[in-house]
Amino acid sequence: MIDKKWIGHELPASVLPIERSRLQFFAKAIGETDPVHTDAAAARDAGYPDLPAPPTFLFAAELDSGAAFRLIEELQIPIAKLLHGEQSFSYYRPACVGDTVTVRSKVTDIYDKKNGALEFVVKTSRATNQRDELVAELRSVLVCRN
Repeated sequence: MIDKKWIGHELPASVLPIERSRLQFFAKAIGETDPVHTDAAAARDAGYPDLPAPPTFLFAAELDSGAAFRLIEELQIPIAKLLHGEQSFSYYRPACVGDTVTVRSKVTDIYDKKNGALEFVVKTSRATNQRDELVAELRSVLVCRN
């Protein structure tokens, strides 16, 4: 069983510089066809200062920093039993090329279902830019199959 002592645990902050080539690569990888995400002129025509990050891009911050993997290790969840259960985003302002986003996360709940056969870890995150403005709130649920 995942110890509920981890509820309230804060992960180290993850810093993600928003870089043009990375955004273009990500947009291509997810099949994004809107030129706003690949062409700076189209982005400016749409009112952005530069290319905006595609919607799920901010998820990369904790993957890049290793914070997500360290959490899984700390919780002692075997990777073979891990499922990505849920992901949601609430957006407040765009993150664009030239911005630096900092993601701060914490474990907000741990619970089980089916008499412990499934355990759930809920992680909530706040992403802010270099001006400390809220960019997005993220929520993810990890599932451990026992």
